[in-house]
Amino acid sequence: MQVPPFSLNEQLSQIGQDLDTAVAKTLRSGQYIGGQQVELFEKSFSETINVPYTVSCNSGTDALVLALRALDIGPGDEVISVSFSFFATAEAISNVGAKPIFIDVNSNDFLINPNLIEDAITSSTKAILPVHLFGNPVNMDAIMSIAKKHGLKVIEDCAQAAGSYWKGKSLGSIGDIGCFSFFPTKNLGAAGDGGAVTTKSLELARRMRDLSIHGMPKRYFHTELGYNSRLDALQAAVLNVKLPLLSSWVEQRRKIALNYIKNLKDLSGIELPKDSSVNGTINSWNQFVIKVKNYDINKDSLREEFIAIPNQIRTYLPDSRCRDLLRQNLSDKGINTIIYYPIPIHLQPAYSQLKGKSHSLINSELLCSQVLSLPIFPELSIEKQDYVVQSIKDLINCQ
Repeated sequence: MQVPPFSLNEQLSQIGQDLDTAVAKTLRSGQYIGGQQVELFEKSFSETINVPYTVSCNSGTDALVLALRALDIGPGDEVISVSFSFFATAEAISNVGAKPIFIDVNSNDFLINPNLIEDAITSSTKAILPVHLFGNPVNMDAIMSIAKKHGLKVIEDCAQAAGSYWKGKSLGSIGDIGCFSFFPTKNLGAAGDGGAVTTKSLELARRMRDLSIHGMPKRYFHTELGYNSRLDALQAAVLNVKLPLLSSWVEQRRKIALNYIKNLKDLSGIELPKDSSVNGTINSWNQFVIKVKNYDINKDSLREEFIAIPNQIRTYLPDSRCRDLLRQNLSDKGINTIIYYPIPIHLQPAYSQLKGKSHSLINSELLCSQVLSLPIFPELSIEKQDYVVQSIKDLINCQ
């Protein structure tokens, strides 16, 4: 049996005709930049997130850049965030000339540890950028309390968290700005790159829209250097078909996650994520990530192609061979998994200048040697879920 980590095949079989119709209608309209489809998506997404303003753009990375620029964050400024995330989180901070200040994450939920934030605040700190990693909501009460106390802005990285809530509030509606990605593998995915920023502020919305079209508040009048970062009408048409299905897809993801948790809970060789859905808090389960512990293995059986970390980086990280062996053996059974993330951002070559200057990031480094994302997408059949579960049980128990 083959089990992919993510697949659009079943989804396309269900809504393919609607997508074809929407795309063909947009093509025939001749309106490919802006227009009705983009306006409809921005209005609908604002209603979904419960904010007055959504500005669409061409990627989640650009969403972060637009947010930082709109808040006047640039050279000499510091932004507190995490190293255990996709590279774009820090890359966007650096690309506006600011400096990312990495603090550690919790080992149990992979999210920024609010208790470490205040020690990282300096006179140069301008914002906190929490990452709702894997769809799991950060403790936004704690984040907003710290930000208010120190006069800081909050940018929510919601790239993996469309459809997630913190105590009844949609992620992306709590901080000053929310940043979303519509990369095809996300909970709400386009047919290519796409992104959006959400905000309650008319002033910020106007600024981000101007920045997304070359710093141009009106045609051929440019008030600052901006970007060419617009959501294509074709992508908006795809998203308009998918957006009404987001909540049902998130619910199906949750059912799959709970099935994994129920059936894998007694294995001592792995640690499972916890379901945080209580009192209006909803994890959208963009990924289902387990931690593989250092159980006894035959390390000589580990194939080198499953060790993707360069030697010069690997020397800084804990031993990942138990995780890599489990991944290898699952692959041999046709079960494809993904490692989010094998190298923390602060150990990436692009940030070598920060070496020795960051706060302690023990958990971030350890997680990179432990985490493994199991297959999860709304249409994953119970038969394939059971096959994943039984294969893990067989492999862990036989070690």
